[in-house]
Order: sequence, then C-alpha cells, then structure tokens
Amino acid sequence: MAKSFRSESMKKDSNNRIPLYIVDAFTDKPFGGNPAAVCLLPHEYADSVLQSIAAEMNLSETAFLLPLDGEPLKESKTFSLRWFTPKVEVPLCGHATLATAAVLFYDLHILADEASFETKSGILVAKKDKRGILLDFPTDNPVPIKPDRALLEATGIADFKNVEYARRLKKLLVHISDEEALKSLRPNFELMKSLPAKEEILGVIVTSHGRPPYDFVSRFFAPWLGINEDPVTGAAHTILTPYWSKKLAKKEMLAYQASARGGKLMVRLRPNNRVDLVGTAVIILKGKLYL
Repeated sequence: MAKSFRSESMKKDSNNRIPLYIVDAFTDKPFGGNPAAVCLLPHEYADSVLQSIAAEMNLSETAFLLPLDGEPLKESKTFSLRWFTPKVEVPLCGHATLATAAVLFYDLHILADEASFETKSGILVAKKDKRGILLDFPTDNPVPIKPDRALLEATGIADFKNVEYARRLKKLLVHISDEEALKSLRPNFELMKSLPAKEEILGVIVTSHGRPPYDFVSRFFAPWLGINEDPVTGAAHTILTPYWSKKLAKKEMLAYQASARGGKLMVRLRPNNRVDLVGTAVIILKGKLYL
C-alpha cells in the first residue's frame, strides 16, 4: 500500500512539474534582445493558472507549449502555442515564438527541421535557417488613420510623418523622421493608458529610417498590456514590414529595435500576406516550475 501510494504521489508530482526556460530572443548574446519564458506543458491547464504563471514570470510574454502529435516529444512536429503577458493573453508574439523554437531545436533537439504551432493567429511555422530561426507569420497591413494628438503627445511625439493603424493586432504605427528623436522618447505611460481613443489601441509602434546597415528602426510601447516598453517585438514587425516595404521598395530588410537591450532581425515580405522574421536566440536558464 505504501509503495502504491508513493508511486501515485510521485506520478501526481511529475504531472505538476513544468519544464521552464528563459530565452533571450532576437540576440546572439545573453542579456540582450527580449527575454521570454517558455513552459512545456504536460497537459492542459486552466487559463487562470497560465495567467498566474505569466504574472509570476513577470516578463513581457510567457509562452505555453503543448505537443499535439501524440508522439514522443523529440518526434513531435505540431504544437499548441499560447502567449500571456503578466496581465492578459495576446493573439500573437514573435519573440516568445522564437524562444520556443530555440528550446525545441537547440535544447530538446527535435528531429524535424521545422515546427508548426496552432495559435490564435492561425498556423505559424518555425524553421531552422542558416542565419538562425525563421518564423513564418501573417502580416497585418496598417491603414492611414487620423492621428490622436493627445496620445501622440503622451507618447512624447511632437512631429511625425505618418500615422497608421493595424486593425487585427490593434496597434498604432507612428512614422517620425528622426532616429535620434525616436531614441530619446520618454512616454508618459499612465497618461497613455488613461486617454480615450476612437480605435482600440493595444500598442504604439514608433519608427524611422535607420542608419546603415539597418533599413529601419523602431520602439514599441504597450502599457495597456502591462508592458511599458517591449525590448524587441516580432509581432510589431508583421506591421512594420509591409509598411517599410512600400516606403523603400524592398522585400528584404534589416531592422533594429532601439530599446535599452536592443535587438535585430531580418524581415522579408512574401506573397499572400505573409512575412518571414529571422533571428537568433540564447537559452539562459532551464529548470522546473512546481505547481
């Protein structure tokens, strides 16, 4: 009886120990780029549990991965993937997807050269690439919108060239002419959150031309999601890529996100409203989460 009890207890404990990683994405060195937590779920959990884990991690995003093939993990190719900020679930996250792919390819050494993720933004694919990891994402083509002057002022923007809105991801894109002005922005995040808006806004992308070797630079602010400034934002580049492709008449570009940590990625506009995001990632922590 005691042996059976211990066996059942150990099995129960095992089912509530979640392998956990922290990965710096869109960088080739530790403590650069954007950190994400990656949790390998042994089974489904309630959304409230996932949200509590994300709040505990207190990073811009925590990714939750669940194999769907019914095969041993190393042989799996298809996964469910969800992303949570410390406050809410989000429909798309590039850096946490890159971080998840890095765990699959570099630590778990799955046999496949690509992984498919079922997400709230459809099927996303990560592939091994000679330059790092390639993410195949949908674009969100922004459209011109009348600027909300109060919101721009709260973000610290006095002069701008263009303002557009990405409806699917609910992000505002503001094109300013000066990279130095972009780098010196000091938004009033509490004021940004308090202002009413005609359109629902979950993030503000500020962008300008870049200096060589970069085609464009950006910063991303999302206080509505509990992220004042995101270090490197893959989802924002699904909006920036079609925007700058039109401006520069280029399909492939090198981008830099000018946060304090900084991060770079190659972007490529493809047909059928798809974009390739290519970046590197570094696993900096591996352990287990006990529930």
